Amino acid sequence: MKTPVVSNLKSILAGNHFAVTAEVGPPRGPDPAEVIKKAEILRGVADAYNVTDNQTAVVRMSSIAASKVLLQQGLEPVMQIVCRDRNRIAIQSDLLGAWALGMRNVLCLSGDHQSAGGGGKLKGHPCAKNVYDIDSIQLISIVKGLGDDAVQDGGDSISPAAPFFIGAAWTPLAPPEKFRTIRLAKKIDAGADFIQTQAVYDIKRFAEAVRRAEDMGLTDRAAILPGIIVPRSAGMLKYMNANVPGIEVPDDMIKRMKDAAEPKAEGIKITLELIEAVKNLSGIKGVHLQAIEAEELLPDVIKAAGLLPRPEIE
Repeated sequence: MKTPVVSNLKSILAGNHFAVTAEVGPPRGPDPAEVIKKAEILRGVADAYNVTDNQTAVVRMSSIAASKVLLQQGLEPVMQIVCRDRNRIAIQSDLLGAWALGMRNVLCLSGDHQSAGGGGKLKGHPCAKNVYDIDSIQLISIVKGLGDDAVQDGGDSISPAAPFFIGAAWTPLAPPEKFRTIRLAKKIDAGADFIQTQAVYDIKRFAEAVRRAEDMGLTDRAAILPGIIVPRSAGMLKYMNANVPGIEVPDDMIKRMKDAAEPKAEGIKITLELIEAVKNLSGIKGVHLQAIEAEELLPDVIKAAGLLPRPEIE
């Protein structure tokens, strides 16, 4: 008999509520106060909170530790785990440890290549050796095995089972776009329960990608939550459009931000329009919101989008 996953995010989606997840980036130092501060800002505005795993290949507090801090604050984490830095032995060890500490949602990712070096003023570790012993699809399968079969990737059994509500990423607008839908299918076949996408700004093209996924029956098998990053300037949009794979920002949106008298307010307006647009797409079950070190914007955005209060699941 399979051990059920106890997850608020899972229950929200199972109850056909429009889910909201938000991102919490761990600090580049060891002080948990920074995580606690973000938890206080975001408390009650989302159903679960993504905790990134050394995003942009910059060393940060571990996703496991930051997730535990969130859990202690009463917020349900979605612990991210990447293939870049660990082999399958270390990954499974971390997953078992995370489960022991109370984590029940995990997002399986390949991870930003270390050559990204953080971008901007951060140096990162561009000369670090990557691992990539397994890819994100294999990782999903491994996580599935720990829960459904109580078995490690090598075949050794565990007791008890360690079931997770499994998430995966989808970059629908990265070329070749049709292949991205095929890769999405492989992730769902491997065991992904929910999907969070790369940030969406081009709604027309995203809608076409979702329609392809829907035609393949994928939207019935996993909950798709499009990502939206709150833009705060035209420069921010231009940078993401030029440097972040899979993010496509229409020229007229960049111009709109450039011409705005108050770019931050315009960015919030754009975010609300994007949320409304994805809510109206068939096959979409929620939204994943990010503000990137401007978390204080999210409560007002989520409230203005009509997504508060969040449903309470007993």
